[in-house]
Amino acid sequence: MSFFSSVVLALAVAVSSVAGFTPYSQVYQVQVGANGNLTFDPETIVANVGDQVVYNFHPKNHSVTQSSFQDPCHDLPGGFFSGFVPTDNLTAASPTTFTITINDTKPIWVYCAQTEKSHCQSGMVHAINAPTTGNTIDAFKAAASKASTSTSPANGLPVGGLRKTSVIVSPNDELQYSSNNITALIGEVIEFSFNPANHSVVQSSFGDPCHPLSTGGFSSGFVPTEVAPSGALFDIVVNDTKPIWFYCAQTKKTHCQAGMVGSINAPTSGPNTLEAFIGLAAKASLSTIPPAAPIGGILTVNGTVVATDGGDVLDSSKVVSANSTISVVPPPGTSIPPDVSGMAGGSQPSNYNWGSSISANATSFLTLILFLDNVLLEALVNGNNNLTTGGWSNVYPQSITDTISSMTAQALVHRSTSTDSLSHYNKPMVGLCSYNFPISNVDDFVVVALTLILLEIGLLLDAMANLVLSDPWLISPLASTLGSKARMAGMVNMMQDHVVAAAPREAWIPADLVYSYAYNHYVVPNSCPMNGATGGLPGYTALPSLTLSNPPVSGTGRVTAVTVSYPSSITGTLFIAWLGPWGSVEYTPVVNGNSSVPSDLSGHVWGVLTNASGGSVQDLMNVAVAGPDMVWVTNP
Repeated sequence: MSFFSSVVLALAVAVSSVAGFTPYSQVYQVQVGANGNLTFDPETIVANVGDQVVYNFHPKNHSVTQSSFQDPCHDLPGGFFSGFVPTDNLTAASPTTFTITINDTKPIWVYCAQTEKSHCQSGMVHAINAPTTGNTIDAFKAAASKASTSTSPANGLPVGGLRKTSVIVSPNDELQYSSNNITALIGEVIEFSFNPANHSVVQSSFGDPCHPLSTGGFSSGFVPTEVAPSGALFDIVVNDTKPIWFYCAQTKKTHCQAGMVGSINAPTSGPNTLEAFIGLAAKASLSTIPPAAPIGGILTVNGTVVATDGGDVLDSSKVVSANSTISVVPPPGTSIPPDVSGMAGGSQPSNYNWGSSISANATSFLTLILFLDNVLLEALVNGNNNLTTGGWSNVYPQSITDTISSMTAQALVHRSTSTDSLSHYNKPMVGLCSYNFPISNVDDFVVVALTLILLEIGLLLDAMANLVLSDPWLISPLASTLGSKARMAGMVNMMQDHVVAAAPREAWIPADLVYSYAYNHYVVPNSCPMNGATGGLPGYTALPSLTLSNPPVSGTGRVTAVTVSYPSSITGTLFIAWLGPWGSVEYTPVVNGNSSVPSDLSGHVWGVLTNASGGSVQDLMNVAVAGPDMVWVTNP
């Protein structure tokens, strides 16, 4: 199992709470079948947008299934479904829960789809925001009592919410996992909760217990804790129905050999049962663990993502500043969790209508888009955390801070176009680079965020123009991302007290120029991991940096000229190519280190240093020698 394929996890998906985002206003706990009753308790809830509802399952085997009011006991196409949750413990709820996020205040109708004893028809129904007259919960229950045999989605898999099973690591100081024999569905999150003292969760094969898989697999690394509960969690996602075997690699007291092992979807009979795995582990040689962790999942401590960047021991000094999964590259092919998609206003497409193949050009563009998505996400996460819990928490009204949080979630959803598509075609992906953002205050953050958003807008225009014939399936997800990014830019314009300049004036920026600016300004050189090595982005070379600075503004209220700074090695007749709206390009000569700004341009304008003039935006890279750089030219 791999996440991004390690964490491009949408573990974004694997984490059920995003601490860096604005908290939900309410979390409702609903008991499903408590005390052996065929009921939901409470039966009705009044919830607001952004609230969460957590369903807890009791014996014996229930589900949470959405229907319409008009057709109770039958699953609603496109609705949510928890999957069935068999529960044997008569004294406590199952460790498996199902969580949905409320996206609007329309009535939601729910039932248990268990056909044995006709649970729905017997009154096991539930409603969120049901009217108090007309289509009431009582009317729904009455209609359910007359419904035909209950149905549920044919594949039996959870959809529309987050199904999660909690596993306690070393309950009561015992060398075991509780539970250690898990049955899980595809898409289900398994969350390991660590107790004292120092344990790990590492994937192995059945035939070689106590030793990690040679390739792939997950590992939490060692997680030392002193209190219970510790707040330390390790989340993985179940991607298929193959058996998964795991163990604790602690050699003191030989935890694995002493029986601290577990399984997910192990056979119940035959030679490869959990009992057989325990027997093999008892005879295994000294336990080992991968040299780097966490891998294949997300490790969090009290909501903050932890990255060790090498080594197998948790290092609290390396706690990622962002306390959400957005700070790590999430695994492809995994759905964005409902809490993140709810804040973003939606998730990635359920169907990209992928073609039979992908062109090399599309692969190159998607790799660059992913590279830039990662840069933007890191900047947004850092700024969002400072605005919500850090030193900038009182700078903006709550509505503005909430919008930045939503933009951060949206940026994660946008990234799934690249990760999902590259994963689908088995293409390599660039991981997170090391970044150096020139941010010391909130104004710096706003400038960096806007610059990166405008770069993305320009890159998306370039991608669509170049891929519309070869890879038409990509145009729709890229175009919808472009629209969202334009709205983001307009929002940030207003935060800067600028008119909303970007939305009607998107500039087309060639891909190589986008890479040049992002790499030169924000990326630590040779730090981007791809194909087992680190460096820059294959296929792209960064041009030398260009700086366009504003002289004193004339009485017109516009920037009419700029000072041009570039490496002294660049000589000859030079021009500034100004990238205007909708792919237009205008050229002005560089004279004594200065150049004029065309009078018909406004808002944010990108300039590129060239050694010739007159070419179109498609021809720009043939003459570009430095840049680009951005200038605000209207009413500065």
